[in-house]
Amino acid sequence: MKEILVLYYSHRGSVRALAEEVARGVHAVPGAAARVRTVPRVSTVCEAVENDVPADGPPYAEPRDLEECAGLVLGSPTRFGNMAAPMKYFIDGLTGAWVNGALAGKPAGVFSSTGSLHGGQETTLITMLLPLLHHGALIVGLPYLESDLHTTQSGGTPYGATHVAGSDGSSRLTDEERRLAMALGQRVARIALKLES
Repeated sequence: MKEILVLYYSHRGSVRALAEEVARGVHAVPGAAARVRTVPRVSTVCEAVENDVPADGPPYAEPRDLEECAGLVLGSPTRFGNMAAPMKYFIDGLTGAWVNGALAGKPAGVFSSTGSLHGGQETTLITMLLPLLHHGALIVGLPYLESDLHTTQSGGTPYGATHVAGSDGSSRLTDEERRLAMALGQRVARIALKLES
């Protein structure tokens, strides 16, 4: 069984909902399983620390998760067209994984959520793709063969899966968003299996 790391940070639950659908897509591919992980919040107060184990949800990611996975799908909410600070902080600490080539040659995709339709989804996805390219990952997007990309009135891009939470921050995914997130998980898992064989 090849594991695909579904690594995300979620503030209000939208990115977590996408991560669950990405994981569902990974699990739909025979021979693949999702390893779901999150990252802790960061604080502007130097003394504040998170517990070693989250109160709920998946465990916090460790660099070994990157080494042990056959592929990666990375998710973050959008912060002014960029990934959120907790995800950036985690990625900034991966020098050892970079030196060791932990992600080199592995497929990787990205997903995000914004509060508005033009809230910077695609730029956020690109900010997550850049460090993955530095790590030598093979970028996986969503081709327009996914019919939902032609019809969605909410989230979904060729760069990766997205969700539009709206001004109320709703984590309820549309049918198109759900299917596109699953498709992303399936694509990364299928490519990982092909590369491993």
